[in-house]
Amino acid sequence: MRRVDPQDVDCGITQALGVLTDWWTFLIVRDVAGGVTRFDALQKELGMSRRALAERLAALVEHGVLHRRRYTDRPPRHDYLLTAKGEGLLPVLLSLQEWGDRYVLGDGSLTATAAAGTAEHRRAHALRGRALPEITLPRQDDVPVPPAEPGAWTVLFCFPGAFAPESQGYPPHWADIPGTRGCTLEATTYAARHERFARAGARIRGVSTQRTDQLSAFAAHAGLPYELLSDADGRLATALRLPTFRAAGTDRLKRLTMLVDPAGTIREIQFPVTDPAASVDEMLTALAGRVAK
Repeated sequence: MRRVDPQDVDCGITQALGVLTDWWTFLIVRDVAGGVTRFDALQKELGMSRRALAERLAALVEHGVLHRRRYTDRPPRHDYLLTAKGEGLLPVLLSLQEWGDRYVLGDGSLTATAAAGTAEHRRAHALRGRALPEITLPRQDDVPVPPAEPGAWTVLFCFPGAFAPESQGYPPHWADIPGTRGCTLEATTYAARHERFARAGARIRGVSTQRTDQLSAFAAHAGLPYELLSDADGRLATALRLPTFRAAGTDRLKRLTMLVDPAGTIREIQFPVTDPAASVDEMLTALAGRVAK
């Protein structure tokens, strides 16, 4: 373990790095947040030695970042899960990802979208065939629900932010960021197609990193017939490594839509979404094709 300089005893950065000792530790927390919770699966995913993995898992448990939950007695085997202390690291991981996407893999431009062939584009489309994480998100009425409706097809569209004009304003210079425009149009187009999606057997859910009170105000203003979910804590974004950007001091989801089957597996991805209204009809067509199979 890394020794903490006693002269930095009151420095939160120093103390945090005394727990998160190296890049492997960050990657372990990242993968556990994404649903890779068993030793062999983590070792395969990360490609690190079993000894090194065991040492870091033990340290994270000791520091209260992870806890162990036994799933078999003979031999004893455990899932490694985030504690509340561990979930406090999710915004840190999101910030690292956004910084890496923007400044290391990108050209430093602030954008709410991405071009084909970028790392974000490849990572988003690699979500096809992946199961949604077993998490809940607060609905606009603060009731926690899973991201997708169990046993039904679900269209889960991520959007940067939509605001009720009478109660909230958009962040400064919002419209100057490429890709932010169109959230209200997208949401109301889904509302207009709501019955057609329902007849095809699908639920619609929108998700952003806005607070639940903001989502409730917007849903009432726009008369939305479907639910909006808040990922303000970054649980879904971190678990799926969703593309994000930072504006007005807040991490925002880039516009991305997933079609999730009744078993909770992602079957279709739309990213980037350059025409929010047209993307709704494209998703309706994709749903019809999937249901017909």
